[in-house]
Amino acid sequence: MTGPSGSPLVGRGDADRHAAITRSLLGYGVLAGPFYVVVGLAQALTRDGFDVTRHDLSLLAAGPWGWIQIANLVLTGLMTVAAAVGMHRALRVLGGGPGATWGPRLVGVYGVGMVGAGVFVADPMNGYPPGAPATVSLGGIGHLVFGGLGFLGLVAGALVLARHYDGGMAWFSRVTGVLFLVAFAGIASGSASPVVVLGFWVALIIAWTWLAVVSLDLYRRTPLLTPAL
Repeated sequence: MTGPSGSPLVGRGDADRHAAITRSLLGYGVLAGPFYVVVGLAQALTRDGFDVTRHDLSLLAAGPWGWIQIANLVLTGLMTVAAAVGMHRALRVLGGGPGATWGPRLVGVYGVGMVGAGVFVADPMNGYPPGAPATVSLGGIGHLVFGGLGFLGLVAGALVLARHYDGGMAWFSRVTGVLFLVAFAGIASGSASPVVVLGFWVALIIAWTWLAVVSLDLYRRTPLLTPAL
């Protein structure tokens, strides 16, 4: 008996275990976005001096309560990496195809970028934290580098994974990648314009929604019996 790609199927117990692990990993792709947004908004709405129309969430990592946002970035990044591993496992079982190799890897780059952006704390900017002078430090540079690489990984991952799909899912992936690239370019310019900052919020929520939708799709399509890998 063979699987979708012609590989021999493992025993029922091993197959069930492999499928369960794959689905568990994909589940993190559904949880990552809501976790990041809820924890970030809870801080943004309760921190003195923080304005969601002017300040990037990364700035919350500064100050005495900054460890919360650092943990938010690191944990969300690890969940994203887990989801990327689940995507890789699921797509191999489903026969591979266009985007099956590099799509998950690039999503993983986004996760690693978030972890790095949490380890390296952003420098004060645009008046936050209140009273803190704008500075440039090695930590701040590291934050920008990891954040930028992670965002580009997400953009590329969405565009590459679009090749795996047809119809609406393909377009959703392409639009997500393009919108996030435009929003990232706006933030990277250093602008504190409400249009730019809120536009990035919208693009971020769309990107997390895309990750959740792709993870759910692969979760549902992962067969009970999986080929031996």
